[in-house]
Parts: sequence; structure tokens; C-alpha cells
Amino acid sequence: MAAHRKPRQRSLSGHTARTAATIALAGAATATAFDGTGHADPRLSPAEVKSKVDALYREAEIATEKYNGAKEKAEGAEKSLRELRDEAARKTEKLNSAREGLGSIAAAQYRSGGIDPAVQLALSSDPDQYLERAALADRADSRQAATVAGVRKQLQEVDQLHTEADGTLAHLKSRQAELKKHKKTVNGKLDAAKRLLSQLTGDQRAELAGEDRASRTAGRDGVSGAPAKAPNARASAAVSYAHKALGSPYVWGATGPNAFDCSGLTQAAYRSAGVDLPRTTYAQIAAGERVPRSQLQPGDLVFFYQGISHVGLYVGNGQMIHAPNPSAPVRLAPISQMPFAGATRVA
Repeated sequence: MAAHRKPRQRSLSGHTARTAATIALAGAATATAFDGTGHADPRLSPAEVKSKVDALYREAEIATEKYNGAKEKAEGAEKSLRELRDEAARKTEKLNSAREGLGSIAAAQYRSGGIDPAVQLALSSDPDQYLERAALADRADSRQAATVAGVRKQLQEVDQLHTEADGTLAHLKSRQAELKKHKKTVNGKLDAAKRLLSQLTGDQRAELAGEDRASRTAGRDGVSGAPAKAPNARASAAVSYAHKALGSPYVWGATGPNAFDCSGLTQAAYRSAGVDLPRTTYAQIAAGERVPRSQLQPGDLVFFYQGISHVGLYVGNGQMIHAPNPSAPVRLAPISQMPFAGATRVA
């Protein structure tokens, strides 16, 4: 019987060995890339970094406005919940008082042996007062029936309030989850922008800052720099507030008095003038009368980008005051600096 021999393994050499090594290295590189620990992309040029950072800031601003809207809804739901719970507490206290009254009536009936009032009156030793007492008993029965009906109604009202409160609480939790999601998005975009900017040298960052200052002084629409007069007292007060806010830091979600995001600045400016504006750019553009760009007056709200994700306060001469992004404080800038989307007059 022939012996079984183990097949001899062939050694790798030459081209075969090199091919195997290449495949192994490629596999290792692929695995490393999926682990997120691969080599960083080649360094971007300052112009490419600026372009990507600007895009990240715009995306963060969109998420910020969504966060602001969700926060406004959450605060409204929280207020409604408090009001519902307060009303339920008041009605419960009233209900308890009514229940105590019914308990007293029931106890009195029990002590009297539960005899029908008409029977008790028929056995009375003073028949002359029968009709008067009968009338009083009827009225007492009517009051008792009304009390029972009132208790039943109050029970229903308290149950309804608790049901509404449960629904409002569910709505609040939903808004809080939405807040958390948008907050994570904003922080992610801002962190990515910081990482990109960290790739630049100090000189490169200074160069970009110089280009930014130059862009702010350009595009003044060829008009004089003389101050423009606001059309009314409320617009004037809003413009004055915005001027005082110049230099304040941009903080997403902030509405002043020491820091602002874009819609937070316009809301705070008009709050100082006694005008309540909605919180988000999407709502602010619908808060007043739409005006064309050619008819802008100081105090008008000016909006930018297709998604209405940025807003500034027009101050005349083709200029606005706005809170740009985390890389720059509240400042004066030409409205031609960004894609114009519309304007609203609220005062």
C-alpha cells in the first residue's frame, strides 16, 4: 500500500514574493484606514483651508439655527407643562374640598339612619311645618346633586389636564432629543474647522485675517460712508444697540448681552427697542414686511444664502452689523459680502 505523503509547500521567491508582500501591505493599509488611524491627507493650501473652513462655518450656522428653533420649542413646551401642572394642582385642591363636603353629607345621612327625608318629615311631631321642611329638603337634595355633578366634572377636568401634561412632556422630550442632535452637529462642524485652521502657520493665519479685513472694506456699493438716519425710533434704537455690540464675541446659541449668534444679535437689538422677534432666521424673515434690496433702510433685517441661514441688521450705505462666525466678533460688513436672499422691515 502506497504511503501518503504530505504535499511539499512551495517557497515564494522573486516576482511572486513581491506580489504577496504588496497585497499584504495594501490590506494592512486598508484596515488602518478603516480604523481611522491612517495617514492624514496631504496638507491643504491656505486658500483651500479657508474655503473648507468657511463651508464648515456655514454648515454649523445652519445647524445652529435648527438648534435655536428646537430650543425655542422646548422652552415653550416646558412653560406649557408648568402651566398645566399648576392648573391641575389648583383643580385637584378644589376637587378635594368638594369631596370633603360630600363626605360630610354622607356621614350625616349615615348617622340619621339613612331614612328618606320625606319619611322623616311625615313622622315629624309638627305637621304644620311639613311643607316648609319638604321644600328645604328638596333644595338640599338639589344642592347635593349639583355637588356630585360638580365633583364628577372636576374629576374629568383633572384627568384631561394630566393627559395634556403627559402629551406635552412627550413633546418636550422629543425637542430635547432634537436639541442634543443639533448641538452635536454644531460642535462637530466647529471642531473640524479648528482642526483645519490648526494646520496653518501663524503667518498663514495672519494672511487670511488680512484678506478677510480687505474683503470687509471692499464692495461698499460705491456709496458715501456718512451715517444713514433710521426711519423711526424703534429702528434707530435697534441700530444703536447693534453699534454698541460691535466687538462682542460670536457664541452659537447666544442672545446677548455679551455674546451673540447672528439671529441672537438681531433679536436682542429689537428687544432693546421693544419689539419681540422670533428666535431663528427662518422665522425672522417672515416677521415683518418684505422689502427689495433697492429700498433698504437702516433697521431692516437682511438675510443671506439660499437656506436663509444668516441674518444681519442693515445700518445704511450698503453696510450691515452682524455676528459672522466663531472666527470673528460682531462687526460691520458690506451686504455684498454674502449671497443676498431677502430683507424684512419689522419697525
